[in-house]
Amino acid sequence: MATNSPRTNTFRKKGEPQKKKESKPNGTGFSFGKFKSNKLVLTLGILLMSASIFLFIAFISYLLSGPTDQSLVMNNPDEAIRETARETKNLLGYLGAQASNWLIYRWFGVAAFLFPPFLFLLGFRWAFKISLVSLTRYTTFALFFTFWIGLFTGYIVILVQGYSYWSFLSGGFGYELAKLSSDFLGWGTFILIGGALLIFVVFFFDIDKLEWFSSKTADEDSFDSSLEEPLPVKNPFQEELDLEENEEEEDEDLIDDDGSAWIIKGKEEEKATEKVKAPIAFEVPQLNILDPELDNVPEELEIADKNFSVVKPAGEEKTAEEVQNLDAYDPTLDLPKYKYPTLDLLNEYDVQKVTVSRQELEDNKNKIVETLENFKIGIQEIKATIGPTVTLYEIVPEPGVKISKIKNLEDDIALSLAALGIRIIAPIPGKGTIGIEVPNKNRELVPARAVLGTEKFMKSDKDLPIALGKTISNEVFVADLAKMPHLLMAGATGQGKSVGLNMILASLIYKKHPSQLKFVLVDPKKVELTLFNKIERHFLAKLPGSEEAIITDTKKVIYTLNSLCIEMDNRYNLLKEAGTRNLKEYNAKFIARKLNPDKGHYFMPYIVLVIDELADLMMTAGKEIEGPIARLAQLARAIGIHLVVATQRPSVNVITGIIKANFPARLSFRVTSKIDSRTILDTGGADQLIGMGDMLLSHGSEITRIQCAFLDTPEVDAICDWIGEQKGYSDAYLLPEFEGEDGNSGVGEIDLSDRDPLFDDAARLIVMHQQGSTSLIQRKLKLGYNRAGRIIDQLEAAGIVGSFEGSKAREVLVQDDASLERLLNSL
Repeated sequence: MATNSPRTNTFRKKGEPQKKKESKPNGTGFSFGKFKSNKLVLTLGILLMSASIFLFIAFISYLLSGPTDQSLVMNNPDEAIRETARETKNLLGYLGAQASNWLIYRWFGVAAFLFPPFLFLLGFRWAFKISLVSLTRYTTFALFFTFWIGLFTGYIVILVQGYSYWSFLSGGFGYELAKLSSDFLGWGTFILIGGALLIFVVFFFDIDKLEWFSSKTADEDSFDSSLEEPLPVKNPFQEELDLEENEEEEDEDLIDDDGSAWIIKGKEEEKATEKVKAPIAFEVPQLNILDPELDNVPEELEIADKNFSVVKPAGEEKTAEEVQNLDAYDPTLDLPKYKYPTLDLLNEYDVQKVTVSRQELEDNKNKIVETLENFKIGIQEIKATIGPTVTLYEIVPEPGVKISKIKNLEDDIALSLAALGIRIIAPIPGKGTIGIEVPNKNRELVPARAVLGTEKFMKSDKDLPIALGKTISNEVFVADLAKMPHLLMAGATGQGKSVGLNMILASLIYKKHPSQLKFVLVDPKKVELTLFNKIERHFLAKLPGSEEAIITDTKKVIYTLNSLCIEMDNRYNLLKEAGTRNLKEYNAKFIARKLNPDKGHYFMPYIVLVIDELADLMMTAGKEIEGPIARLAQLARAIGIHLVVATQRPSVNVITGIIKANFPARLSFRVTSKIDSRTILDTGGADQLIGMGDMLLSHGSEITRIQCAFLDTPEVDAICDWIGEQKGYSDAYLLPEFEGEDGNSGVGEIDLSDRDPLFDDAARLIVMHQQGSTSLIQRKLKLGYNRAGRIIDQLEAAGIVGSFEGSKAREVLVQDDASLERLLNSL
């Protein structure tokens, strides 16, 4: 029986006595443990749901027929039960009437209606392994209101008419509880009832402040309280939800002088004109973008201590002390109520641990030794490590044996073992042994839940962790896509390539907040990645104006790849301005508020480009696809753009030399030939895999054999539904527009009489910032790349900015507002 830890079995040498193995009775082959862990739980779940529905209908019927059945259910036990049962008016007969009488009349009154939902939720969780609502929270809710409703209704009954039939509202329990309270508190019982309800609401809904009677200033009343800063939610993998308040303040203009920031003191010290040196720190406004009214929020608005106030007038700077006390920027506040997917969304399979019997190990060992001896190769030692798919036999040959001689016997050993395909590792890196991987007769399923739920993945500190499955030693394999930095995948049809892609995407979704990660999904087959459409407003990126974020059309793929190249260039320009070398350093500087968003700086999310079938794109587009992919693979690593490219046909005309050279990490499922294996991995072995998720990962000089975790389509659907039902951004992450060959015809043909409606605003913006940048117009005026490009060309034709100078911003030819206004009036 395999365990989660690696198992090593060292075979005895010749002449060593064999230990007797205790035999266990096999019985009839029926496993009660298996029945207990699955069928019994499912049965109990169905019984609980049935009981809940039974009680609910019985209770409803009791409200209508209770007085009629009252005498019947409380009759003399000597009377014939069958005769009494015939006269029962309850919809569920005598049993329903008795259950209602006991639970409602004798015990809990109308509070008994809280019990059927509890039974249903518990049964549903046991039967379907899904929680409709938090069972713990509902239990707390039900327990409190069982007492509270009983006390409230019981006291009303006492005040109105005393104990009678209508005491069923409170039941015997509630009536006695109210009677006890009435004896000790009298009319003070109402105070107890009201106070208990308020205290429960405070703790149940985690309320720490009541502002019913708090006064508001005129400025505060002028803004909608719905804009109040929500609380950020951390990843549930950290074992608890840690809600922290974040106080954010609006961005203030700083006066730059030789790279330093000068802070001018307040009005009370204007006459002194004293300047105080302070570290560069910029504030980034963090408003809840989920509120549709935020579009009209004035720029003067700032968030401080969860209350709104108008900041200092423009031109008046913060003091050095205020600059030093700024909190770090938190990008997750964009979606503060976002909840990460839970493990309950994944199937919990009844995994039969792989069983490799002692007899199977001995037989394989003897056949390997015999085959090698037939070719005059002696063995000093042999041991086995059992994995989920294959067993690794490590042999130490006798001195003088050439490794190549053993390597050439791969087919002979496979023949003697009658195995589907074996793989020889000669030698194993870091060990003085030669490895022979032999497929197990019974392979083990590796569920996604068993991989994503491990501590190794949950507590991973990698930038882009991807959990692929389990290695040959039964260890969970977690890689960092950011370190790869791009991944090339191959595999024949039906060998697990699409499941592997889903596993990569799910791993990143489980660990990253939507503000930290975006996907660009390319699916020429149009069916593999469609489920991820549901998370468009959370995790996906697309071109402006695109109806769907999943890209299927080849022309749109070309535009998207070139758009990513533009995004890459824009990001590199920002890194250059920030004086940083990579995305991690840049974001750290932005979080520390050392980069001014007014100059175009923003928090950069990682972007992962996933292409499901490269062969189809290369066949239809060729060089138009190869060029931008190669450029992204060469340059995009530092600015957080990473590629995952998959194909089922790893031929040289698909995986060209220029693409292959820039993908140091390669992952191959089973392929049909050794040529395909060498194309993708630069070595053989992928053709010897046994399929169904069995794969080889080549990174650097190491090749690791992994059994890919199984993530079924309903599980992907459940994850996407979980995220899609939450509030997201107003749209997907928009990439820069790419004009293509049908773009603008040139500045010389621009008619200034047909200027863009925002031409004047863009001109004033350019002159104010003294920066002739298309991206500046995009961000400030919220325009697409094409329209902003047309405006910048019109500005050039009008003589406001200079000509295009490559990656550099255009020169601004107008130096002040007065000159600009004269120029605009003359147009």
